Parts: sequence; C-alpha cells; structure tokens
Amino acid sequence: VVVTLVSLMVHIFSIAYLKGEERYRTYFAYLSLFTFSMLGLVLSSNLFQIYIFWELVGVSSFLLIGFYYQKPSAVAAAKKAFIVTRFADFGFLVGILILSYYSGSLDFATVIQRLTADQGAEINSITGASFIGISALTWALTLIFIGGAGKSAMFPFHIWLPDAMEGPTPVSALIHAATMVVAGVYLVARMFPLFSLSADVMQLITYTGLVSAVFAALIACTQTDIKRVLSYSTMSQIGFMMFSIGISGYGGETDLGYTASLFHLLTHALFKALLFLGAGSVIHYVHSNEIKDMGGLRKELPVTHITFLVGCLAIAGVPLLAGFFSKEEILLAAYQRNKLVYWIALFTSGLTAFYMFRLYFSIFWSKHTKHNTDANHEHDGPREGGLLIKLPLIILAIGAIFAGYIPFSRFISSDHQPFETSFHLSFAVVPVALALAGIGLAMWWYRKESSIPDAMRKRAGGIYTIVYNKFYIDEIYMFITQRILLNSIGRLAAWFDSTVINGLVNSTGRLVQYISSIMKGWQSGKVQQYAMYFIAGVIAIAAWVLYVNK
Repeated sequence: VVVTLVSLMVHIFSIAYLKGEERYRTYFAYLSLFTFSMLGLVLSSNLFQIYIFWELVGVSSFLLIGFYYQKPSAVAAAKKAFIVTRFADFGFLVGILILSYYSGSLDFATVIQRLTADQGAEINSITGASFIGISALTWALTLIFIGGAGKSAMFPFHIWLPDAMEGPTPVSALIHAATMVVAGVYLVARMFPLFSLSADVMQLITYTGLVSAVFAALIACTQTDIKRVLSYSTMSQIGFMMFSIGISGYGGETDLGYTASLFHLLTHALFKALLFLGAGSVIHYVHSNEIKDMGGLRKELPVTHITFLVGCLAIAGVPLLAGFFSKEEILLAAYQRNKLVYWIALFTSGLTAFYMFRLYFSIFWSKHTKHNTDANHEHDGPREGGLLIKLPLIILAIGAIFAGYIPFSRFISSDHQPFETSFHLSFAVVPVALALAGIGLAMWWYRKESSIPDAMRKRAGGIYTIVYNKFYIDEIYMFITQRILLNSIGRLAAWFDSTVINGLVNSTGRLVQYISSIMKGWQSGKVQQYAMYFIAGVIAIAAWVLYVNK
C-alpha cells in the first residue's frame, strides 16, 4: 500500500513537474523500474529474490539520481550512492549465504522456522559455530543489518543521502518515503524473529538508529537547502524506526516497539512524500533550492502552503495528526525499555519540530524575496501549478491527517487481530510540550526577519560550523580513502611496478643481452674456428654414442 500509493502520487506529480524535459519518457521508465523493484522486494518470499530486487532498487536509484547527467554534481552523487551502498550490500550478501548454509534453505519462512526452533539441529549448529568468539548467527545478522543500514542511510553509511538530492525532486519523494531508504527498515522488520535471537545485534540496531536520529536532526537545524533539510529529516526519522525495532527485545510482533516502528514507516511515508512534493512545488515556482531565495510564499502558493503545514505538523508530532500517534508509540516503547534511549529520542523529537518549522516559516512567512523566474531554469513559469501538482499534495495531506486512526496492528499480526490498545494521555504531555516549544522557538526566530539566528550562529561559533559542515564526515572519509588508503595503495603499487615488474622486464633484457654477448664471440667469421667446433661436436657425439652402446 505504501509503495503503490506514494508511487502513484509521485507519477502524477511528475507529469506536470517534468513537462518539457528532454528525457521525459526515459524518466518515467526509470521511475516505473524503481516502483517495480520495490514491489518485488516487499513481495519476495525468499532471500535470493529479495537480494535481486534489493540490487535493482540500487540500480534504479543510480539511474534517477544521475538523471541530469549533464551536471557533474549529479553524476558524482549517483556514483557515490551506488558505491557506498555496494559496500553495505556485500555484507548483506555474505549474511544471506551464512544463513542459507546453516538453515539449508533460502525461503524466509523455512529459514526462520528452522533457526528459531528451540532444539533444532540448525539453531544448535549456527549458534555453536563461531569466529573470533562471535557466533555465526550473530555474524550473519550483523552483516544483514549492515546491508539494511546502508540502504537506509544510517550512520556511518549516510553520506550518499544528501547528495542524492541532485535527482529530480519527485524522485527524492519516492526514495525517502516509499522505496530505497525504508528498504532497510523493512528488511530488519521482515527478519525480526531472527534478529531477536541475538541481544548484541539488537543493541547494535538500537544505538545505530539512535545515533543516526540525533546526528541527522542536529545537521538539519543548520542546512539552508530545502531538500537537504528534508533529507536529514528522513535520516532522523528512519533512525527512530530502527531504534524502535532494536528496543523490542524478545517481544516479537506484539511488542510495542516493533509495531510502532512499522506504524511510523507508514505515517512517515505519507507526510514525507507530502513534504518533498511540497518542496518540489516551491522549487518549481522559485527555481531555487536555497531557503534564502524563498519567503512570503503563503499567498502565492496557497495549496502548497496549507499542505506543507500539515506535513510539518505531522512530523512534529502535533496531536491528532498521523505522526503524533506513531511517534508517541515509539517514545512510549523507549520509555518502557531504555530510559537513556527515551531521553535522547525526546530531545531529537524537539529538534524535529524546531527545524521543520524553521523551514516552514522561512519559506512561507519570512521576508518576501524577489523570486527568480528566469526562463532558462529547469521549469517554466512563476505559478503554483495545475491539478496534477495540487492533487497529490491534497491526497497525501489527507493521509497525513487521518492515517493515525488506522487499526494498524491488524495488518501486521499473524492472526490479523488488533492488539489491545490503551491511551496514556499523561505520557504525551512532555513530548507535545517539547514539540510546541520547538514550533514556538522557530516562529519567534523565523516568522519575521530577525537578527536572533545570526546572533546565535556567531555565539555558537565553531560548534555551528562543525554541525553545518555535517561534522566533517565526508572530509574524514575522503582523507581516509584518498590520503591514507589510496595513497598507500598507490605508493605500494608504484614500488611494485618499478621494482618487481620493471625489474623483471629489465632483468630479462639484461639476461638476453648477457647471453647474446657470449654467443656473439662464437660468431667470429673464421672458417678455421667453425671447423674446430664441427670436429669437437662430432667427437662429442661419437663419444656419447659409444658410451651409450657400451
């Protein structure tokens, strides 16, 4: 449902958004391949099938991120996404091979049944086998989680996600809401009965998701590109889903954390697709991704304004909207299982409300900017767009409001019965108050032109610079790969080439030269010398024949 609904909205939106593009048909071919790949992934019944579609999702994203191949930045972003996820996917493949080796099957149900049987030979075998003191099961699940973390842009595999914004904006909506980024969460949830067998892996999932959530939220507070703010928002929300699964422990499908994670996957798909398509409508109008080029757009883009506001309220967790129900479930699950995780998640939730309404007020309320309507830009005309732009926004806004009322547990329980529900209104007071505080702070700083944000940036000094530059993770990776690994490998390769390869070639030449210099002395041109060699040869052959016959 998530894939098909969001994909349909993106396809409709794209008809108008990319009208007039030179590669219009190619775009829709890539988009359809993307949707097909994700549908194949979620419908796969065995590990081999899911791996095939997993890779197809990666290929589709590569094609769409690099759609504007004339731009060097788009080409670099596509290659970056493809290469980073390839490293993680290799771990996924090895994990699959380990599981299939010990279970004797690739079928999901069979693998889970055999490896979760209390006295089964398979579970005894895989838990008994170990490498450097870690069981084969833990290794397999860790490697599979690495594959999921790479696809879902979890720390430290997140570096491809902001650069993926080089693709068309509707593509970003599909990647972030219903396809590539949520594939990792889906994989971990699909294999949850196996993951719950290893407490160490569940801890890894918990803290990877938690670090990713707060890390991305901090960065989102400083970014000035509308799509990058939303991309880090996605990383943060996926982190919420991941740590919610991680804290589920042995509760299985009835555990609140597991249910809340998948519920948040559903609600997030709706309001994040809404936000990205809303951003697309804004970009379509102002021809810029930079927030500084926007402002005062609420009257010029009324439908976009209202629907974007709905998306911001939903992701902030304002009561009665979809995001409130799923986010509160995650926070409650964290409070019941791990207080440290709860407090960090609560802080991150407040940051989410702040940076989303920083974005909202900067675009629709702050000082009006003279918008760039240069005809040389990607799309034509300073206008909000027709029905094909507005209809997907309205439908997704309705979903972002009412999806929280769906009896979601009925769809994920094995007996299709809803779980027992209860309301903890007192528990919601602190998260809601924090969300409202974040919204209020953003309103105070960004609703009108204010010197406070600049003053706070100057006061933060180096801390702001570090966060704005994404904690220099990209630079650290470049230093490690280029300065250390590639330079070291380059120096080793240069030494091997000059010493071993060149030495072998040169030594062969010198040996031939030495032998030829010796043989050259035999070619004197003197007949007497040749006659002597002939006689010596005849004598040697005769002696050898006589010796053999004897």
